[in-house]
Amino acid sequence: MLYFSKIRIIVIIIISLTLSYFGLSNFTKLDDNYFSRNINLGLDLQGGSYLLLEIDNRPVVTEILQNKVLELKKFFKDKNINIGNFKVENDNIKFTVDQKKIDETITLLDNDDSLINPYYHDFKTHQFDIDNLENKFILNLSKHGLIVIKNSSLDQSIEIVRKRVDEIGTNEPNILKRGNDRILVELPGLDNPDRIKALLGKTANLTFQFITNNEEESFGTEKLYNEDDDEEVVVSKRIILSGENLLDAKPHMDSLSNETVVLFNLDRVGAKKFGKATTSGTGKRMAIVLDGRIISAPTIQEPITTGTGQITGGFTFQSATDLALLLRSGALPAPLNIIEERTVGPDLGQDSINSGIFSLIIGFILVISFMVYKYKVFGVIANLTLITNLLILIGILTIFEATLTLPGIAGIILTVGMAVDANVLIFERIKEEIKNEKNKIIAFDSGYIKSRTSILDANITTLIAAVILFFMGSGPVKGFSVTLATGIITTLFTVYFIARLLTSIYVTKNKDDEKLI
Repeated sequence: MLYFSKIRIIVIIIISLTLSYFGLSNFTKLDDNYFSRNINLGLDLQGGSYLLLEIDNRPVVTEILQNKVLELKKFFKDKNINIGNFKVENDNIKFTVDQKKIDETITLLDNDDSLINPYYHDFKTHQFDIDNLENKFILNLSKHGLIVIKNSSLDQSIEIVRKRVDEIGTNEPNILKRGNDRILVELPGLDNPDRIKALLGKTANLTFQFITNNEEESFGTEKLYNEDDDEEVVVSKRIILSGENLLDAKPHMDSLSNETVVLFNLDRVGAKKFGKATTSGTGKRMAIVLDGRIISAPTIQEPITTGTGQITGGFTFQSATDLALLLRSGALPAPLNIIEERTVGPDLGQDSINSGIFSLIIGFILVISFMVYKYKVFGVIANLTLITNLLILIGILTIFEATLTLPGIAGIILTVGMAVDANVLIFERIKEEIKNEKNKIIAFDSGYIKSRTSILDANITTLIAAVILFFMGSGPVKGFSVTLATGIITTLFTVYFIARLLTSIYVTKNKDDEKLI
């Protein structure tokens, strides 16, 4: 029956008013200490920067091959097989084996249960493909082995890029995979991405190494330039400490020297290593190296055993902040190169907003006019429900601080059409019931009940499609699926609770009218 208990009516009113208030908060400036959320506009609406980054995996591959050489040496030594003449070049490992052990070596490397050359059963391939000519062996990374490396490098890079972008405080950045070696970064509202580009372009590989007294490079040492390229220093290749042992870093103004420094804290292992190195190296200079450049080379005055220290280098507060950010976020596994950059101006964004709003208004007016013309009072009820539906939809998006894009606006427009479609199905079903049922209340109630199956079927199938789009799509496609799915839920709520409540009130008061619908 068209009956609503007082509790149900109160719950419907509270939900509708609360979510409508959240929706209206986007259009009016309310001084509200309890609720300050708004829908965020995407890159295509408010403008901003678009960066496409490509990962240079060559250093990662080289490092993995070098580590593999150490594994091979240890593995074959344990098997009493003499190997030598190792070379790492062109993404492969070359070595020679004792003539008597060739067959055994092939078996160890090509076996499906090989410990040194893992076999991926799902892909029917080893980590390395093997070529040999007599006792000379060449190990090449297989296609799948290379993909595994690239995917791992990509996943690590995305996390670190996300940390760096989030630390700057950019509003709702969009960071996505593109293939297996590219990252898309969208920064809404950011017109000048120079600082972001500078931060993303640095690998941020931090090491601490002692400076030697030698003037020329020799075994165990290497020449490095300082950041300004005006001095070349010979440092020991032995790394005392790396950025992996860093817990935190932050800019600080030194009150004694009146210069900006970067304070850092080390974990327990790092503090122990640093304390031991500074104790034995008191009086020596220590180079603090970032991405192969010496950013600071202080003299160790006394042992540092507390696990804290500072980096000096003539920093401005901005450069110290950026360095601290890089150190906190960790080193990238591979360098990133910017291969495409676009800036969407705010004028284009405003044009997009105006176009979307204009199309929504036109569609809304046409729908309202049709419903009033076709169903009179019930058309007005459907239109009030439609407006409430939009406010509730926007309110839900506001609560979750969703990012609205042009495809998202398209999803909202589609919701308008679907909401009206549900009302049309119900009203047409009611007309059929009135022909066979004299009691108007029973006819209206039957119309709502008998149309429910077709309405639910249509909306649930659309909801399934929206869920698939959300999990399988990316970027703008996800924005469309979110607004569409949310719109389906709000449509069912407004049609079967708000519209039905208003209909029941009107029908109960006018049940004796001859021409009710």
